[in-house]
Amino acid sequence: MSYTQLTFEFSDTNEVSYIYAGNYGAKGEKRQEKRKATPEQIRYQNQRNRENRTRRLIKANFRPYDLWCTLKYPAGTQKTPEELKADFNKFIRKLKYRYKKHGVELKYIYRMEIGARGGLHVHILINRIVGAPTDVYIKDAWGYHTWHENLYEEGGYQKLAEYLTKKPSDQIAGQLSLFTEEEQEQLLKVNSSRNLIRPVPVKKDYSHWTMKRILDSLDEGDYTTWATPGYLIEKDSVQQGINPFTGMSYLRYTERKIRGKT
Repeated sequence: MSYTQLTFEFSDTNEVSYIYAGNYGAKGEKRQEKRKATPEQIRYQNQRNRENRTRRLIKANFRPYDLWCTLKYPAGTQKTPEELKADFNKFIRKLKYRYKKHGVELKYIYRMEIGARGGLHVHILINRIVGAPTDVYIKDAWGYHTWHENLYEEGGYQKLAEYLTKKPSDQIAGQLSLFTEEEQEQLLKVNSSRNLIRPVPVKKDYSHWTMKRILDSLDEGDYTTWATPGYLIEKDSVQQGINPFTGMSYLRYTERKIRGKT
């Protein structure tokens, strides 16, 4: 049996995962029996997959101090999802024009959302134009109230990915019920510009003996031997367990580029 390593490569970190049989990958060990997933487990796993895809999309395309923004309407304004989408498309056209004048390609990830009182707005992550008043360009292009803050890398953008993909609260779900199924889908979907890098993992296969040596090294507190040259495995990122859906064991960790290494 082969033991598979999947690596997502980013500018200064790699996300590495191994899939293998048994707890230690020892010769002759078999995968545990698969279990039939409950609907709640399936929903949980699907949500985690959405979070991971979104987080990796952010890591591959955005940098700290890019802009996390909210595009709002004046209080009391009532818009349909179709009207919001039309306003948003107009906003993007205006912003692209500004970016093009600076020789910069506009990149973004966004989600339309409904507030507790039924008002629609947009959350959007936008790449910053270095040396230009990007926040002013955003406000001018939208034409209404905007809010923004700098993007921070803390936690590998996990909290931001969770926010973008979150399921609506009971109060918000009540407001969503006022819209058609198609409109609800628009308000729950994470969208992005087409020019983003879509991370694809690098795949390698290992023998069971190599897998065992990797696991033994980590158990002994060795976080350098199996790291990519020039990288160091982050101890707090190491996760081990058994996937109840496949019966296969897994190991996951993040390794970070050592400063000064190229």
